[in-house]
Amino acid sequence: MDTLEYQNTQETKVHGHEDFPFNIYLCTIPLDFHLVPTHWHNDMEIIYIKKGRGIVSIDLRPFGVAEGDIVIVPPGRLHSIGQLGENSMEYENIIFQLSMLMAPQGDVCTEKLFRPLAQGQPLFPCHFTPDCPSYLGLAASLDAMDEICRDFRHGYQLAIKGQLFSLFYALASDMAPQQAHPHSNSLERLKIILKYVETNFHERISIADAARICGFSESHFMKYFKAHMAVSFTEYLNDYRLTIAARLLLSSSDSIGNIAVDTGFDNLSYFNRIFKKKYHCTPSKFREQKA
Repeated sequence: MDTLEYQNTQETKVHGHEDFPFNIYLCTIPLDFHLVPTHWHNDMEIIYIKKGRGIVSIDLRPFGVAEGDIVIVPPGRLHSIGQLGENSMEYENIIFQLSMLMAPQGDVCTEKLFRPLAQGQPLFPCHFTPDCPSYLGLAASLDAMDEICRDFRHGYQLAIKGQLFSLFYALASDMAPQQAHPHSNSLERLKIILKYVETNFHERISIADAARICGFSESHFMKYFKAHMAVSFTEYLNDYRLTIAARLLLSSSDSIGNIAVDTGFDNLSYFNRIFKKKYHCTPSKFREQKA
């Protein structure tokens, strides 16, 4: 992953390494941040709700989540996490690469499960509540991983892998071809522009740039983006930049002016104005309140 969602303000329980790509992050909305914007990545992600309530969207489909719920986000799926009204929510992000479970020679687990999943095939539901048949097995594996990561005993990687295999075994009872998003082809273009924003938000990005990246005319792109995201591209871009700016205000001691520039705002007064509109306070007050 190369987004800032998991680099600035979340508490890292497990530090991923190239030779063991597995991470657990502890997060609280809105204490750590107000939302995780719509994004995607090639890692597998599990969202485990510990307290409170919130909203998780998968491929732009929002649904409410509550304490105990488990959300499975396969690689390549658009997803976001946000507040539900005034509720707060504590959750764990478990993020790992499926490749760590795949056999190089292509065994039955790799060919029937992990490879199709990595290629974006929907194999099981994404949302599991405590009354789901497979829930106890899923929760037991996630809770066991928490315990394993408390002291990192020698060889803990073996235990983590074992629990991940157990988790997928629990999922097996729910495995069946799932209905793909009705506009999955259209979402692929959306993923392209969202990833572009994620990696280039600090630079000047025009409507013409975004339309060209998607292969649309400017007028068609504007209609397309708003139809899918329910906001204009300019609104989305500004909101994404403000989200990153808010995190930088909390995670760094850099000046407000520098943070504005670093997040793509070349006009400080404009940055201050729209920041206050979103967060109902100035950037300096926001930093003071969260200190």
